[in-house]
Amino acid sequence: MPTSFLEIVELPDGRIALRRGDDEETLVTLDFSGDAKAFLQGQHIEVAKAMFSAGVQMAGRLAAGEPEHDDGPHVLH
Repeated sequence: MPTSFLEIVELPDGRIALRRGDDEETLVTLDFSGDAKAFLQGQHIEVAKAMFSAGVQMAGRLAAGEPEHDDGPHVLH
């Protein structure tokens, strides 16, 4: 992916999106449930920023050829 300015926006439907600053196309979206938003006490935007930041950093490392640390099985839940 070419280097460009990325922006985080809240969409009209409440989802949080990561997109290129020069493009309306959404690269990634996060959709927090009402329960999650209540639990986070309005700080879901900050959590989304941290999640996107970690993802962009990982993508950069993978693109640079750095191997993923494999410490055993990966559980997604």
